[in-house]
Amino acid sequence: CFQGVRGPAAAATAPVNALIRSVLLQERGGNNSFTHEALTLKYKLDNQFELVFVVGFQKILTLTYVDKLIDDVHKEFRDKYRNEFQQKGALGLLNGTFDFKDDFMRLLREAEESSKVRAPTVMKTFEQSLKSQKTVKCMIETRGEKPKEKVKTKKNKGSKKEGTEAVAAPGKAPAGDKQPPGTGEREELTKDEILQKNREEFFKRHMKASEKSRSPKPEAQKEKGKKPRVWDLGNSNAKVLDYSNSATNGSAEACPVEEFDPEIALGDRNREPGRLYDLEYESDDEAEEEKVIQNPSKPSAKKGGLGGMFGMLKGLVGSKSLTREDMDPVLEKMKDHLIAKNVAAEIAVQLCESVAKKLEGKVMGTFTTVTSTVKQALQEALVQILQPQRRVDVLRDVMDAQRHRRPYVVTFCGVNGVGKSTNLAKISFWLIENGFSVLIAACDTFRAGAVEQLRTHTRRLNALHPPESHGGRTMVQLYEKGYGKDAAGIAMEAISYARNQGFDVVLVDTAGRMQDNAPLMTALAKLIAVNAPDLVLFVGEALVGNEAVDQLVKFNKALADHSMAQTPRLIDGIVLTKFDTIDDKVGAAISMTYITSKPIVFVGTGQTYCDLRSLNAKAVVAALMKA
Repeated sequence: CFQGVRGPAAAATAPVNALIRSVLLQERGGNNSFTHEALTLKYKLDNQFELVFVVGFQKILTLTYVDKLIDDVHKEFRDKYRNEFQQKGALGLLNGTFDFKDDFMRLLREAEESSKVRAPTVMKTFEQSLKSQKTVKCMIETRGEKPKEKVKTKKNKGSKKEGTEAVAAPGKAPAGDKQPPGTGEREELTKDEILQKNREEFFKRHMKASEKSRSPKPEAQKEKGKKPRVWDLGNSNAKVLDYSNSATNGSAEACPVEEFDPEIALGDRNREPGRLYDLEYESDDEAEEEKVIQNPSKPSAKKGGLGGMFGMLKGLVGSKSLTREDMDPVLEKMKDHLIAKNVAAEIAVQLCESVAKKLEGKVMGTFTTVTSTVKQALQEALVQILQPQRRVDVLRDVMDAQRHRRPYVVTFCGVNGVGKSTNLAKISFWLIENGFSVLIAACDTFRAGAVEQLRTHTRRLNALHPPESHGGRTMVQLYEKGYGKDAAGIAMEAISYARNQGFDVVLVDTAGRMQDNAPLMTALAKLIAVNAPDLVLFVGEALVGNEAVDQLVKFNKALADHSMAQTPRLIDGIVLTKFDTIDDKVGAAISMTYITSKPIVFVGTGQTYCDLRSLNAKAVVAALMKA
């Protein structure tokens, strides 16, 4: 926390605290500037003494001397108080005072003057110009002579023409049989006569080709005809597949009750009902480290004491400060490793840049390798990124809404086919097991089968949690108005219905849309602005790489651009789906949280209602750093 500053610098207290929270603590130090409201902050890290130097100025100003000023202040301050930092450390001087005002004002004046005083541009002398290198003889032109360069180009053009004529001549020789007998007389004919003959020959050839192609067509069309394919194991009776009966459309009571195995729908029966388990990942790092430690000791006994010892100490950094040259080869490998693990390329570069700035100038221990130091710093940065600034506790927020006697509203949005409806059903099951009643609003009025899919989920959830087990209370219900209706209006009616009927949670399902589709993004922004949900969840799949950044940035931008509110509502959290399909390529989780600073609230890991997990940052980082 940055506090206790008086005078003009007190205006920078809030921006510096924002810099600490949003950049330094979140491991986003790849860029050396940060903008907060009307101020721009430029900062520099001194990793040796654990200091941060910050310069703040109005963002509308373009000050060219800021970089020089912060470098000069950093050097002057560090040299002046070097002994005190070495004795007490940075933390020991927190409550101390520094007599640095006069030095700062001197450095500021010098930086300002250096930007004003610029050396005037000096004209070139004759000896420095290209004209001085030419001789007088080459500049003399005689009348009637053409420049040599032009003559050369004309000769080249002529040779090209001759070459093309020579190539074209043998090409005409084999076709001599097809040519008309009067070809030798064409040189004596006029241009109009030649054109007329060419036209006649062209029409003759075209008429012959059309007569050949016309004759067999009618017979072929009579023979061909589209016949329905009959599968060996299929049912030829079309009435069995006809679901167009209007009596079953739109009413859950008329639909037949499906028979399904609860074991398949629930998965693990030994789990604790209502609990959201963490992601699990078994890391082999400890076993690999043991092998690396044990293997060098065997050859060292054979080679002798000195050779084995020097082999073990190879690559160690002995009490010296790290430089960028030391870290660059390791960081390059780390960047390629992150990209291979599905981290967006842009995010991987920024992460490595942030780690480099964090470690540059830091003094290392005697028995520490550069690779292990960089790897540890990167692991800490990744864990920090996955642990959000604000934790979303859905159960706590639902109970808070209950006390105010209103439903807790969650809106799901995302691109097509990422699993919004499926994971909405999983979250419904989790909420029901925690004792909350759920109303599902079918606001996907565009995709064919969207309402029927939610109706099937509702029917199955009610079969797993019948009203008899909850005192006659229906725990999940579907609110739908069919297709082709306004999604924002349906959501508003569903929230009003839930308030009147006493439902605890409203889950709003929306249509999938691409981030570049402006009309659909406007409709989504309208739905969120009109209904003001408590939680807006972006549903993204773990299979994407660079596309994750594009989706989230454009979804947030569209919600901000198309919202009429003064402070537009953006994405509050992320649901990461299809996590069971990616093995250890978990980079999408890093890309999504880094670009939005929003938490991953739920992780979908399978096809059953119980396959819902909470994000375990250490497990994800362990999978990400696995070789």
